[in-house]
Amino acid sequence: MQKQETIILTEEEQIQAEFEALLNDYRKTNHRQKIELITKAFNFAKAAHKDMRRRSGEPYIMHPLAVARIVVREIGLGSTSICSALLHDVVEDTDYTVEDIEKLFTPKIAQIVNGLTKLSGGIFAEKASEQAENFRKLLLTMSEDIRVVLVKMADRLHNMRTLGSMPAAKQYKIAGETTYIYAPLAHRLGLFRIKTELENLSFKYEHPDKYQDVEDKLAVDEEARIQFFKEFTEPIKKKLAGMGYLFFLKERVKSVFSIWNKMNSKNIPFEEVFDLLALRIVFEPKEGMSEKDQCWMLYSALTEIYKPHPERIRDWVSNPKANGYEALHITLMGPLGRWVEVQIRSKRMNEIAEKGLAAHYKYKTGENDESELDKWMKTIKELLENPEPNAIDFMDTFKLNLFASEIFVFTPKGEIKTIALGASALDFAFSLHSDLGMRCIGAKVNHKLVPLSYKLQSGDQIEIITTKKQSPMPEWLNYVSTARAKSKLRAYFKKEEKQIIAEGQRLIEEVLATKNLKPENEIIVKIMNHFSFTDRNTLYLQAGRGLIHIDEITKITFKPKDQNVFIKYLKMPFGGNQDNKQPKSVPIDGVLVNKIDRKKTLLLTEEYAGTVYHLAECCNPIPGDDVLGYVDDEEKLFIHKRECPEAAKLKSSFGKRLVSVDWATHKALSFIQTLEIKGIDKQGVMIEILKVISEKFGGNISKITIETNDGIFIGHFSISVHDTEDIELLCKNIKKISEITSVQRV
Repeated sequence: MQKQETIILTEEEQIQAEFEALLNDYRKTNHRQKIELITKAFNFAKAAHKDMRRRSGEPYIMHPLAVARIVVREIGLGSTSICSALLHDVVEDTDYTVEDIEKLFTPKIAQIVNGLTKLSGGIFAEKASEQAENFRKLLLTMSEDIRVVLVKMADRLHNMRTLGSMPAAKQYKIAGETTYIYAPLAHRLGLFRIKTELENLSFKYEHPDKYQDVEDKLAVDEEARIQFFKEFTEPIKKKLAGMGYLFFLKERVKSVFSIWNKMNSKNIPFEEVFDLLALRIVFEPKEGMSEKDQCWMLYSALTEIYKPHPERIRDWVSNPKANGYEALHITLMGPLGRWVEVQIRSKRMNEIAEKGLAAHYKYKTGENDESELDKWMKTIKELLENPEPNAIDFMDTFKLNLFASEIFVFTPKGEIKTIALGASALDFAFSLHSDLGMRCIGAKVNHKLVPLSYKLQSGDQIEIITTKKQSPMPEWLNYVSTARAKSKLRAYFKKEEKQIIAEGQRLIEEVLATKNLKPENEIIVKIMNHFSFTDRNTLYLQAGRGLIHIDEITKITFKPKDQNVFIKYLKMPFGGNQDNKQPKSVPIDGVLVNKIDRKKTLLLTEEYAGTVYHLAECCNPIPGDDVLGYVDDEEKLFIHKRECPEAAKLKSSFGKRLVSVDWATHKALSFIQTLEIKGIDKQGVMIEILKVISEKFGGNISKITIETNDGIFIGHFSISVHDTEDIELLCKNIKKISEITSVQRV
């Protein structure tokens, strides 16, 4: 018997094989073939990155090659973008300049590489942790050439696929900013497959146990799902073939992240996630009939086979989403009483859904063929004209534009307009024109007068009422939810605020002059302390608004303050020191950033809770939760849940301050947690629940609220526990009571 020979490639052969795979991907496209240009870019990048390696140990050139393959195979871009992907780290990491790239290649390739270089040289560069400011640069380059963002998206995807070689703290930072910004941006650009993979990979690194748990539950049901889809699709195939259509069907199971996100947001167990299954029908449209009409013909054919859900029709054919997405979604009742979402798309619609922006522009028929996506790009450019001075605020404002679902409303003349779900009448005024927003006093919706705060519904007809005498009020910021309206109002109030601050400063300096005092730093600090303000602008602003008694300043005694600072030190109360060296000392009331080894995981022992580390009040983590540490400006270590919204912002903007932490055994400290228990309202069931909590578990109950309705009850029990293990054990035992349908931690 002949032995099978194992072929081991050298590094050089591996690099060449990956390049050949890139060329094969490119040859399969309809792009004008520029093999020589791509080969030239590859050879140049390979020579420039010679002897450089990634953290995983592989040659660095393998990363640009992987990014280039994503660019062509998964996004569908051509030679300019492929070359830019191959060269995207050359200017940042080597001695070559943008001018060198322009001389050797093309001005457009140089422009894209320059745009990518502005983004602090990629995810693994030290500067990349200041991600909020970095993201503002990303948007600026997006307004120059959208391909900069698309190549950056490919770069981020490959870095997420190879995140395993990074230390834990850096994994949390990168995964966090990916969930917070890059996945929503991929969604808005129509890159749905990339968006789903980015979400799944982020979830996998942030919550490995929860990810595995959902994956295991999906695996148990896999054979039954395959059989179900076979039975469900058989009559559909026959029907469409009988209608003379060329088509293909694609089954889809909800992603691990989407399942967990639904479980988390709806507070339900895996078994209650009913929309796990979806079917995509992609058809070749027939000539002589519009794609829209054919989508509805297929809808009619499907509803002859299965009953549709009357409230689950989504018509993205008549009114495409802002990212260019078109499809007709219906939900059908399949065999065994299971609901299945069915997406009907033409071949063109499917390509736009799969490859997003690149495919969208491929199908444009003329210069004036402006889509909702083009309009969205205009709002981004507008947002950049008056950006928030604070990078975090700017990113929050921008995010309002990312994941917003759209509704459709009408002008008085019947013109259809798209606006974000949850938008108010005032938002709509700003969407039409800034001046309309600034002068708005009310609106008529469906011919009835409504306030500025009125939340628009899909199908509303809205007329804006204005007056020249009106000017924005501070409370308007509470009425708006769109990025455009918020940025315009903030810019207005900031300008107004500057004038008030200048007036306040003048008043304070005048009062000081009456006491022959100059507005020196020490004196201003003394005044700030007297009024309990932390910064000068707040002091001047309150003075300018007349909210503080300026005469009090003359009563303050201005003496130099004796400053003695006592700092107590103790040994680091954390484990995880793998080289057995003595841990470094830190202040008792905080953690010095430069004392922590980011490659180590620090163990949180209960004796130092509230002194050396603090549990964040925004998410109230308890032992057993997936957590991370954040060192604030005062060098205090705060512990957040990894899925905490506040932690998401920190991961996006302060990567260098994140610390990998884990819980030590905690059985001394207790935490109040709330369990939501649902069940059948049968006599004696409450006694059974209390028995489990107090007798079997020994937990103290601090509060109980019960609601009953038509024989069903929902109870909220606030119970004292030590950690998540206690909660899991308690839930398991309560679920054993036959009348209980679900138990969830709130």
